[in-house]
Amino acid sequence: MKSNPGAPAKAALIVSARITAMPEHLGDPMPEVIVIDSEGQETKVFSYFPDELTFQPKEFIGLTLAQARQLKFTKDRAYLRS
Repeated sequence: MKSNPGAPAKAALIVSARITAMPEHLGDPMPEVIVIDSEGQETKVFSYFPDELTFQPKEFIGLTLAQARQLKFTKDRAYLRS
């Protein structure tokens, strides 16, 4: 099969995800979603306010980085509309 140099590259998929610790005290950092993609690249996808949104690492497996960021946007929009 020949490669098509004009075709867009396939986006790497998330193969592993973790969420950093929840804040315990005022001023503590917000939790961050950190992923590893199918190319081995580790990326901080976003941080969030845990009193507004919740995430589980398994939600990110198989997504692209763009889809992971879209997931936050979708949950954030639903929260703001509630």
